Amino acid sequence: MTGGSSAPHPNTIARSDRRALLSVAIQFFVNGMVWSSVAARLPEVRDRAGVTVAGLGIILSLGGALGLLGSAVAGRIVERFTTRTVLLFGGAGLVSSVLAVAFATTPLTLAFGVGAFMFMDVLVDIAMNLQGSWISARRRVPVMNRLHGVWSLGTVLGGLGASLAAGLGAGLPSHITVIASLSAVLVLFVSRGFLAADEDHVQTSGVPSPAMAASPGRSGRRSMAWLALVAAFAAVMEQTASDWAAFRLADDLEASAGLAGLAFAAVTAGMTAGRFGGDWAHARLGRDRLHRVAVTLSFVGLAVASLVPSGPAVLAGYAVAGLGIATFFPRIYDDAARLPGRRGAGLGAMTAGSRLAAFGAPSIVGALAATELSVGGAIAILTLPCAVGFAL
Repeated sequence: MTGGSSAPHPNTIARSDRRALLSVAIQFFVNGMVWSSVAARLPEVRDRAGVTVAGLGIILSLGGALGLLGSAVAGRIVERFTTRTVLLFGGAGLVSSVLAVAFATTPLTLAFGVGAFMFMDVLVDIAMNLQGSWISARRRVPVMNRLHGVWSLGTVLGGLGASLAAGLGAGLPSHITVIASLSAVLVLFVSRGFLAADEDHVQTSGVPSPAMAASPGRSGRRSMAWLALVAAFAAVMEQTASDWAAFRLADDLEASAGLAGLAFAAVTAGMTAGRFGGDWAHARLGRDRLHRVAVTLSFVGLAVASLVPSGPAVLAGYAVAGLGIATFFPRIYDDAARLPGRRGAGLGAMTAGSRLAAFGAPSIVGALAATELSVGGAIAILTLPCAVGFAL
């Protein structure tokens, strides 16, 4: 054997990628499950902490501000500590902060828990999408839609579990303690499988997205602006539909806690189906046609869920909206992960746009819902223009 270093055998790389793909997929699942377990019971979180619906909106917006801070520093953190380290410590932070939310009995402690969760979530979000995009670029069949489908599956199971726990009378702290313990075990299990070495931008032969079509001299600023804008529109639709779905049934239609939780599950079930079928739909319809179909479904679904005063119609509308919203973020994340330049910078800009939207949207919905408007009316006022803006 000659001296010097030798390149890893392709089979060794393939085995490493398979382990990493499993680990990243489980991390996607955990991220979806932990927050959805709380989101489906947000009316109880609100009551336990002693805040109004408007106060909860402010707290969620403050948490979004810390998420925005996380977006601003994520690129530097990933460069300094690697995606694997960020995933390990960020995963532990997610588990701890979701417990803080569930056990909060004052507005201050609730704000602390939500803020810590949002900050950790954006770091883990960027790190796991970077690893997912690197793995996807080396595979014959891309996996980003399906990875986000696993995230949605986690939200579905978390939401359904929360609805079942509420229907059975299980206390919020004990329910979330079980979820946090399960999440901690999963994070520990996957910790050794993540990619150990980070990669630079990988150029693929696919059709370039608008976010990457800027002229060379302005590519940085223009690409960042495109990513932030489209992510903000997508975030308003996805977050508002999911976070306020339970309030639409509980406050507007006076549904029970168990039934109200099904609205959240309907949104996430639609997103799960859309994401697991996203690669197939892309192949059948093409990129542009899929975009038009998805935006139409999201607009119609949100309009029905927000404005039709019927429980079954609300559930059906949220399921259709989730189906349309499903393919938005996998496409944006993959574009951002492959943006040339500093590792994580594109995802930082993209998540900054989505977190900025997350900062403002809850307060707007909460403030509107506290007026003579219904929760559904408040949701419609905010989300439907975003659907039009996303289409344009």
